[in-house]
Amino acid sequence: MARRCLIRATGMARPGQLEGLGKALGRTGAQLLDINQSVTFGMLSLEALVGLDHDSALEATLSEAGDALGLDVQAITVDAEDYQRWSSDASQPRLILTLLAPRLPAGILAEVGSLTAEFGLTVELIHRLSGRESLDGQAPQGGSCVECWLRGEEANIEALREKALALGAEHGVDIAIQEDSIWRRHRRLVCFDMDSTLIKAEVIDELARRHGVGDEVADVTERAMRGELDFQASFRERMSKLKGLDESVLASIAEELPLMDGVERLMVNLKRFGYRTVILSGGFTYFARYLQERLGFDEVHANELVIENGKVTGEVRTPIVDAERKAELLEQIALREGFTLEQTIAVGDGANDLKMLAKAGLGIAFRAKPLVRAQARQAISTLGIDAVLYLIGYRQADLID
Repeated sequence: MARRCLIRATGMARPGQLEGLGKALGRTGAQLLDINQSVTFGMLSLEALVGLDHDSALEATLSEAGDALGLDVQAITVDAEDYQRWSSDASQPRLILTLLAPRLPAGILAEVGSLTAEFGLTVELIHRLSGRESLDGQAPQGGSCVECWLRGEEANIEALREKALALGAEHGVDIAIQEDSIWRRHRRLVCFDMDSTLIKAEVIDELARRHGVGDEVADVTERAMRGELDFQASFRERMSKLKGLDESVLASIAEELPLMDGVERLMVNLKRFGYRTVILSGGFTYFARYLQERLGFDEVHANELVIENGKVTGEVRTPIVDAERKAELLEQIALREGFTLEQTIAVGDGANDLKMLAKAGLGIAFRAKPLVRAQARQAISTLGIDAVLYLIGYRQADLID
C-alpha cells in the first residue's frame, strides 16, 4: 500500500453527506481501513482511515466534494510509526468511567481529566446516557449520567477507584469505574439486599419500635451495619428483644413500607429486559414476599420470623441469611440458572452485603455506609436505585417509566 491517509470532515450535518464523500473516495480508488462518525448538537464529525495503492488527486477530489456538501474536509498522510501507534493504542484495555448526580457540575470534567491523566489513560469517548434537561430547567428524570471510555496501559484500577471515590465525595458526584468486557451488557441475574436498599427502612427497627424496644435494637443494628458486630450474634440478640410482638403488627408495617427512590422504574425495566431478580436479605421473608408480590421479584431468600399463637417467639430459625449465606445463594442461583458469575449483579448497603458484592460480576454499594463504599467496587449515593441501569450501560432512550 503506497499511502495511508486520515480523512477528517466536519460541518453542520445534513442528509446525503456520507453518500457524497463516499462517491468522492470511490473515484480515488481508496480502500477503507477504518471509520468513525458522530453527530453532536447538529455538528457532524467524520474520520476515515483510507489506503491508496497509487498516487491520486485525493486532496483535490475531497476538497471539491466538501465544498458541495458544506463540509471542511482534510486529508492527512499517516506514516508507518503513527499507524503502528494507533493500532497499539486500540488493543489496550478499555475502562468505563461513569459520572452520576442529580446535576453534573461542568468543573468535574477538569477533575476527571486530571485523574485519568495521572493514571496514563486517554479519554477516548464521552457520551450522555441520561435524558436531556428540559427547556424549563427541570433536571432529567433519574438524574444526570455521562459515560467516558478510557484507554491506556493497564492501570492500578483499585488505586484509581480509591481516588475516584474521594473525588466524587468532594464534588457530590458518583464516579464508577468498570473494566469493559463482553459481560457488561450480558448480565442476567440481579440480587438485592432489602432493608435500606429496596425500601427506605430497617424493618427490624420498625418492629422493635412498635414493641417498645426501638432504641435497644437500633443501637445493635447500627453497630452490625458498620461491621462492628458479627451479624449472626447481633441478629439473635435483636430477635430475642421481639419476643411477644403481636402478629397483626407485621401486616400493618408491610402496608406502610416506603419504597426506595427509583425501585419501581428499575424493576419494570429489568423484567422487560429479561433479567432474573432475587431478594437476598438478612431481614424477614414476610416482608420480602410482600415486595415480591408488589414488584415482581422471581424469588426471595430471607430469615423466617417464628410465630406461635399469634406472637413472635424471639427464636431464630436456621440457616440465618448472613453475609456468607448471601454470597453462597448468589452463586447457587447463578449455577442453577446456567449463568456465570460474570453475568451476576449484586446491590446492597451494609457490611453483611460485602461478600455478595465481591462475588458478583458487578457489585454495587447503594447509599451505603463509608466502610462499605470504600470496599465495594462500585457505589451509587447521589441518585435512586434505578441508576443501576446506567451502570449496566442502558441509555434513558432504552428505558420505560
